Amino acid sequence: MTSSLRLSRRAADLHASPIRDILAVVSRPGMVSFAGGLPAAETFPDFSLAAVPREAAQYGASEGDWALRERVAADLAERDLPVPPTQVLILSGSQQGIDLVAKLFVDPGTPVAVETPTYLAALQVFRFFGARFVEFSAQDHTSLVGARPTVAYVNPTFQNPTGYCYTADERAALAATCERHGIVLFEDDPYRDLCYEACARRPLCANIAQGSWIYQGSFSKSLAPGLRLGYLACSPDLLPLLTHLKQAADLHSNRLSQALVLQALDDPARAVRSARLNAFYRERRDGFAALLDQHFGDLADWRLPAGGLFFWLQLRHERASLDTRALLPRALERQVAFMPGEPFFASEHGGRGCLRLNFSHAAPEAAARGLAALAAVVREAG
Repeated sequence: MTSSLRLSRRAADLHASPIRDILAVVSRPGMVSFAGGLPAAETFPDFSLAAVPREAAQYGASEGDWALRERVAADLAERDLPVPPTQVLILSGSQQGIDLVAKLFVDPGTPVAVETPTYLAALQVFRFFGARFVEFSAQDHTSLVGARPTVAYVNPTFQNPTGYCYTADERAALAATCERHGIVLFEDDPYRDLCYEACARRPLCANIAQGSWIYQGSFSKSLAPGLRLGYLACSPDLLPLLTHLKQAADLHSNRLSQALVLQALDDPARAVRSARLNAFYRERRDGFAALLDQHFGDLADWRLPAGGLFFWLQLRHERASLDTRALLPRALERQVAFMPGEPFFASEHGGRGCLRLNFSHAAPEAAARGLAALAAVVREAG
């Protein structure tokens, strides 16, 4: 039967998210998942619905509840990014921020600068709107000067997928390039609170004196992803436009989630909880690193991440050019899931021989079993 649907031209670029497809199978009994950036469930705070005001069940402002915007603005000021609450927009997860920015700036053929590699769900959104990608890195962003992209999307603190954290000099240099050439700097910073070693975390946007910028964060990693809540702050010229786009998307973010997040942010024990959270993940990271030495020591290279949730592995020698997507079905048969490297690259052939492994979700015993199985799959492929 021939379909009579008249879809938009844009619908032709609709593709499933690789990570969401993988997460659909990781709930199988006995499956060990290193695939998604899932926080450990035992780290989620105890929320009290009894303390949520009755008015949180009513419609609210598209920009977000004022008390939460004030709290976010106060936190940003502590990061050396002082903005008034009127420049803060509460989001239905930071993924919504990427969607709003793409809607605002990207037409088919619009040049958009992305790191190589970068967050795969950002690539998915920008592709959907027809972006033409310009690739750069923390150490080399000369491509931005020649291509003059409209927007530069950057994930500088415990980057997804590599875990890399920009130095202070790299942050200042990229911000200066964007400001000098009229490029909107879009800084995505969801992992900054998960910090296990001292490193530079001052927002790149704090270096911009003139020009347009967007800085966004998330409560998914430090509190709970099921809340689906994030935020952005931006230069004054962009806030009305992004607010109008959000009004058309979902009217406003979940007010019950906003009340619960504010409850957690105002908790006098917030700093103590943050220290415990980082101690928990530091222990998981170190245990995972020891298991990698045991199972992948002769197979791959990696760096110990100073924060965030991921290890980024580069396979060695004859396996360095493997299409790791082909390894995934074999790994799933062995009851272990991981993220292949290829989807994190804008270019067609990037990411060969690379794997992203999440260390936060699997308990140590499961992680040991999963890494042993994954290493066996890699050895057989070589």
